[in-house]
Amino acid sequence: MLKIKNLFFNPFQECCSIAWSQAADNSENEGVIIDPGFYDATERDELFGFIETNNIKPTAILLTHGHFDHIFGVKETAEHYSIPVYMDPADKVMLENDHLLTESFYLKAPDVDFQTLDLKERDITRFADEQLEAIATPGHTPGGISFLDRKAKVLFSGDTLFAGSIGRTDHPWGDYDKLIKSVMDKLMGLDGDTVVIPGHGQRTTIGAEVAHNPFLIPFNEPESDWNGMEGIELDGNENKK
Repeated sequence: MLKIKNLFFNPFQECCSIAWSQAADNSENEGVIIDPGFYDATERDELFGFIETNNIKPTAILLTHGHFDHIFGVKETAEHYSIPVYMDPADKVMLENDHLLTESFYLKAPDVDFQTLDLKERDITRFADEQLEAIATPGHTPGGISFLDRKAKVLFSGDTLFAGSIGRTDHPWGDYDKLIKSVMDKLMGLDGDTVVIPGHGQRTTIGAEVAHNPFLIPFNEPESDWNGMEGIELDGNENKK
């Protein structure tokens, strides 16, 4: 069974997800870390402590995009666990310019001195008996990626889709038309009972967003009566705004 832990880091309450499962031979818990955005030592210890307490073996870092609040802890995490970092190469421009954004918020710049391996549409990341499929969802940034576990029906949407909202596009390299196309063409056609874990805020479902997301009007359709979350163990994603 897929297990998910959400930790909320840095002043922007960015959602870092640890997704893991036990291998079929019960040998160990394997997992991935999505967007390790911890800002300080206390947050770092929270992430590393959870991984070690639960005997999880991280195999990769997956980045939904390259904005500073999602990558603050990437270099330290990658070095600590000796694991690769995967990202759409179109977001390298974000890494190169994150220091300009952090200056405007009077925050330290993230350490971007780490190597990334390229992700593209439909690439699969495997761990234990799970697999996450990369879905290209540009718009919030040029190389935005969402990660879908089709078996568990879980989508890690980064800053592309939120509960009741969509990612902002009023910053450099944002593109509203591309974002709407990504959401409508790539995400809204997923099964309505797919759980959505966004890069900020509370989780939702595709069905709920199809029915109620005001940014998708006039595309909204009636929501199903599915009550959600069955067969998935989710932790740490309640009541976060």
